[in-house]
Amino acid sequence: MNFISAEELNQKITSNSGIKILDVRDSYEYDICEIGGIKIPMSEITDRISELDPNDNFAVMCRSGKRAEAVANLLEKEYQFTSVNVLIGGILGWIEAIDNSLEIY
Repeated sequence: MNFISAEELNQKITSNSGIKILDVRDSYEYDICEIGGIKIPMSEITDRISELDPNDNFAVMCRSGKRAEAVANLLEKEYQFTSVNVLIGGILGWIEAIDNSLEIY
């Protein structure tokens, strides 16, 4: 598993590199604050795994990074995903580095 900073992810998004954000926060968290991407709560990953292509390049995010690490590990070990990155600091890191106008509460 790899880690990606908010700055690196933002650069990849703006350069249309093809990276896909996978937001694994719960729906209520996503409804309050989001930066786009695919929304699949951590608890639904195994049931909805067919919605994801294991050959795509993913940046997995949650609130702080802990759930994202667990999901990234699952994707690589159990489902053979080939390019999985964890957003360092999650949405909190994104807010701090990229867009402090977002609120999570």
